[in-house]
Amino acid sequence: MSGKKRASPGADVEKNPLANVELNDEDAQKLQNIQKDIQRVELVIERQAMEKLNPVYEKRRAVAKSIEKFWPVALMNNTMISFHAQHTIDQLALSYLEDLWIVRDPKEPRCYTIEFYFKANPYFTDSVLKKEYKYVPPPAASDDNPDEDGITDSMLEFSWARDVQPSATPIHWKDPENALTKLHPRVAEEAGSFFNFFEIADDPFEVNSVDYFMGNVAGDELDSEEEDSEDDDDDAEEIDLEKPRAKKQKKE
Repeated sequence: MSGKKRASPGADVEKNPLANVELNDEDAQKLQNIQKDIQRVELVIERQAMEKLNPVYEKRRAVAKSIEKFWPVALMNNTMISFHAQHTIDQLALSYLEDLWIVRDPKEPRCYTIEFYFKANPYFTDSVLKKEYKYVPPPAASDDNPDEDGITDSMLEFSWARDVQPSATPIHWKDPENALTKLHPRVAEEAGSFFNFFEIADDPFEVNSVDYFMGNVAGDELDSEEEDSEDDDDDAEEIDLEKPRAKKQKKE
């Protein structure tokens, strides 16, 4: 009886049909062009949404101004904001905040100025403190030709790190020797006073997200009893602007 030759191990395993698939240059370019088309549409939709939302925010602004300490409480409900305003004296100063508004750059609506409106208070003479994130067009923008929707190639390549310049706004303290930013300066990884946000252009702690101030996003955590009933979710909890709740904050 003649012996049957045995196949080597794995010989009967089918080769992976995806192992050697490569994307050629022509197809890669087609995909890049489609991706740009998608970005254009998304940018148009984003701008249209901003236009539609602005009147609604105007209505909310009027209601919020009529509610005592609405904005101070709403902001302190946000973990990121409360971290930067953990000193009692910061919270006392913020208690005079009566209005907050976002003014978007007409040329680049992804850039904006945050305006904090304060009642007369014992800390500073300014009635408005502003933080501007100014749009600085890249060199290539000078050669841009907008399409029918006003979108240019440089807009599709918008980079916050490259195209945005944060501002520093001096605060006119009534007692310069006891200025909150002097009492609690920003040192290394310590945020110091919340009001450093205005007086220092750079913002290493990324409090610059407009969503925090418009109430679209909160970094707040659920109460412990609620955490037990919720599954793990990395999505940020939304600030409850209609019924802001007070949280205990770390004192000086």
